[in-house]
Amino acid sequence: MAVFPIRLFGDPVLREQAAEVTEVDDAIRKLIRDMRDTMRDAPGVGLAANQIGVLRRVIVWSHEGDEGALVNPRIVTQEGSVEGDEACLSLPGLSYPVVRAQRVTVEGLDRRGRLTELEAEDMTARILQHEIDHVNGVLFIDHLPPELQREARRLLREAAEGFAPPPSRRGSILA
Repeated sequence: MAVFPIRLFGDPVLREQAAEVTEVDDAIRKLIRDMRDTMRDAPGVGLAANQIGVLRRVIVWSHEGDEGALVNPRIVTQEGSVEGDEACLSLPGLSYPVVRAQRVTVEGLDRRGRLTELEAEDMTARILQHEIDHVNGVLFIDHLPPELQREARRLLREAAEGFAPPPSRRGSILA
C-alpha cells in the first residue's frame, strides 16, 4: 500500500493542466493503485493524479460500490443540472454548493488501455466532473460566485496562517 501526501490549495500543481498519457503501462497501473490507496486513506471518494503531484491525466473514484479509474478522461455529454455540496481533499474543511450536470457520459482509457465510455448520474457524475476539473487545473471553488470564491480563499489563507480550520458545511463530498 502506497499512500502519498495530498497537495493543498496554493500548490501550483493544482492549477496546471495535466499531460495526456500516451501509453497505459505498468507505471500508470501502479499510479492508479497508489491513487486508490491514497484516496481511501484520506478518506475521499475521488482523486486526480495532480492532487498527489503527478501531472498526468488519471482519475480514480469510489462511491457506494461504484468505483473505477480512467486515463485521459473527458466529458462527452452532459444533461440536466443539479446543485449539491462539494468539498475537496486539496481544500480541507471547505464545502460549498456547486451546480453540476446531473448526468454525464465520460470516456477515457481503462487500466488495460482500452477506450471506455461510461454513463453516470447524481453523485458519481458529480465526482467525475470534479476529478476531470482537477486534471484541467480547475478547482471546485472556481465554480462559485465571486463573493463565495473570496470567502473560500480567505478561509484557506487563515487556515494556512494557523487560525482555526475553515468550517465545514453539511453533506459534503471529499474528492
